Amino acid sequence: ILLISLIRVGQAQAEIIPVLSVEPNSPQIFRGATVTLTCRISGGNGPYYWNKDDDNVHSSAENYYTIKVGQSHKYRCYGSVDGRTTTLSNEVTLSVIERPKAVLTLQPDGPIFSGQEVTFTCEIRGHADTEWTYNWNKDGVQIFFYIENSKYSFIAAESLSTKYTCSGWRRSDSQTSETSNTVTLTVSEKPKPTVRVNPQSSVYTGDRVTLNCNLLSNGWTFLWYKDRVQVAEDTDTLHDTVSNAGETVYQCKARRGNYDSELSDTVTFRVLPKLVVSINPDEQVYRGETVTLRCDIQDEEDSDWIYGWNKDGSGVSSEQEYRISSAETSHAGKYTCRGRERGGSHSSHTSDAVTLTVSEKPKPELKPSREGAVLKGNYVTLSCTLKPQSAGWKFYWIKPTQSTETETEAETEYYTKTYSSVRVSDEGQYRCRAGRGNPVYYTHYSDALWVNVTESPKAVVTIKPDKHVFRGETVTLRCEIQGGGDTEWTYSWYKKYYTLYPYRITQEFSFRSVINDNSGEYTCRGRRSSDYQRSEVSDAVTLTVSDAAETVVSVSPLRWLTEGDSVTLSCEVKHSSTGWTFSWYTEVPSRDSQGSLRYSTALLSDSSRGSGGSYTLSPVTVNHTGVYMCRAERGAPVFHTQDSNLQPLWITGESPPVSLIINPSRTQHFTADSLSLSCEDQSDSTGWTVSGYTHSETVSNCSSVSGSTCNISFLSTSHTGVYWCQSESGGRSNPVNITVHLPSDRKAPLSVLKLLSSAVAASPYVLVTIILAVKCYRARTDPDEDNRPYRVIEAEASV
Repeated sequence: ILLISLIRVGQAQAEIIPVLSVEPNSPQIFRGATVTLTCRISGGNGPYYWNKDDDNVHSSAENYYTIKVGQSHKYRCYGSVDGRTTTLSNEVTLSVIERPKAVLTLQPDGPIFSGQEVTFTCEIRGHADTEWTYNWNKDGVQIFFYIENSKYSFIAAESLSTKYTCSGWRRSDSQTSETSNTVTLTVSEKPKPTVRVNPQSSVYTGDRVTLNCNLLSNGWTFLWYKDRVQVAEDTDTLHDTVSNAGETVYQCKARRGNYDSELSDTVTFRVLPKLVVSINPDEQVYRGETVTLRCDIQDEEDSDWIYGWNKDGSGVSSEQEYRISSAETSHAGKYTCRGRERGGSHSSHTSDAVTLTVSEKPKPELKPSREGAVLKGNYVTLSCTLKPQSAGWKFYWIKPTQSTETETEAETEYYTKTYSSVRVSDEGQYRCRAGRGNPVYYTHYSDALWVNVTESPKAVVTIKPDKHVFRGETVTLRCEIQGGGDTEWTYSWYKKYYTLYPYRITQEFSFRSVINDNSGEYTCRGRRSSDYQRSEVSDAVTLTVSDAAETVVSVSPLRWLTEGDSVTLSCEVKHSSTGWTFSWYTEVPSRDSQGSLRYSTALLSDSSRGSGGSYTLSPVTVNHTGVYMCRAERGAPVFHTQDSNLQPLWITGESPPVSLIINPSRTQHFTADSLSLSCEDQSDSTGWTVSGYTHSETVSNCSSVSGSTCNISFLSTSHTGVYWCQSESGGRSNPVNITVHLPSDRKAPLSVLKLLSSAVAASPYVLVTIILAVKCYRARTDPDEDNRPYRVIEAEASV
């Protein structure tokens, strides 16, 4: 019992807090809107009390309270549970704003016409379109419910007058706007413009008329039609020339946006025929000429007309053509004509006046197109000018001949005549005259004009450095005008039949790095700047471009020489001999950083002696033994040829500072044999090396060296060549020619000692035969046998 009492006391002491809510639950309530407040109390059974701004304003048995809001207020509620009063609920604030009003607009502005598209727009100002759906009313009847589009478009029907309104319904809280203003749509009949015409009097062919298209409302552009074809737009005024007889029909219509009005009523012009006066040959004539004035009715070919001519207001003829056989100054004046349809009611207006002027028989003036002499091969244009100028003339030209009896007239339609490619024989006196009409009326002859024709200077092409050049060289072509004087010229260049450079100011043009495609025939021609006369074309000059510039060294008289002889090395560039400067080189030994002997090309200290292509050594010494080469250069920038072939010189002396010792001591050897070559001097000094010039045409040093001895352990045919001793200071031994044969040749040579010993038992005849056979064999196997050092021959004989 005590526990139950404690529980009830605890319940009595616990507070019950009501929960107040509002529907619709919106942060802003439109003024005049209805809302419902709901008070929720757990276990509550009424009554319920409603508090506004801390004052009790209402009580009810139900837990809801519906009100129409007019201002912003704060609301609370409370109630009772089992006879006990609860505390106040949470506070709910109703924020009231003015209800937005829909605004209805109509496009387009101004009067609306039948068939025109109209668009209503419903706008809830201050609110985004996406918040709302829209209700549309027509004459008080709702026609669309809650549609999302704020625009309503349709084609207006004729003679319609209707009232439209709209309102908005907000999606978020179902609140509605105020109904919009009322817009009345009044639809009128489709408009039809009117046309005003100026002038309103008679209109003739060729007259200019002005038409105005009018519509009472604004904002229209206008389109014009002539004989049902549109001729203009975007203008309310049309200016037009009536160009045909009969009827011409004009209409207009108005356009605003995509809407067109009705076509206007037609405006029809009945065009009266207009007279056209023509004078043949011209309004400007000369005494004695035949003149015809003609009156024509435009576009009235099927009618029969009567004509009348007036001169200075007085009648002179009733014919369509008025002919004056031989004009005199008295015929000068203003002429008009008028026509009337024979037997009909049509009448033309008076033609425009034409003025006939009669002058004395003219004498043309003959002038050339350029002053001074004409260069042979050029052209000259002559002008035969009449003053005052008039129409219808042909021109007749007399060119000088050997006899006046053979002179003929050349006829042209134009007052100028061009004589092309003139010759010296074309020099002489020229005359001209003019004629027109039928029969032809001729002017006087012009005064004679002397045309002087002289020889044309000839262009000459030069090529530097030469006509035969090599790929990569710089080549310059120059055009000289022989006998052209100091006059300024421009120059045109041609390759074969194509123009390369027309009218260059400079005489020269260059190929900076010539290629094979630049080969070909080149010509040039000059044009004188003062009068544009041209020189004769130059003779063709052929430029030949070769792939590479090769130099070749030759020696005269021999490359095997004896100390004290003279020798000349000659260097030339294949296929070219112009403008070259030559340099001479030799192969010299040196040691690299590892102490190995190397050969390199070095410029001879006296190379300049051979700059002309010949390098002479006289007298030669053993130290001149070696390998020589050359190279050539020319032009600016300098162009270098390739290095020439290597040319060895072998010089033998009576007492060289060193001797080359061969072991085995012979000059004929076989592959796979071994060989040693040693350098020995009189003082047994060191510093000598063995050098060789083999079939590979290069100077090489021995690959296996022991002191001053070169050891070749395995001979091959590539070891065939010339060998000598050489010191770094330039000293040399006599050269030795060594030949290496294949093993198949071993059976060929016989030992000299064996031959001699075999011959002891034989007759002297046999001995002589053997000696001759050995000599012949040696001559066949080694053509240079006679040039070998004597010491080597001794060594061979001692084997």
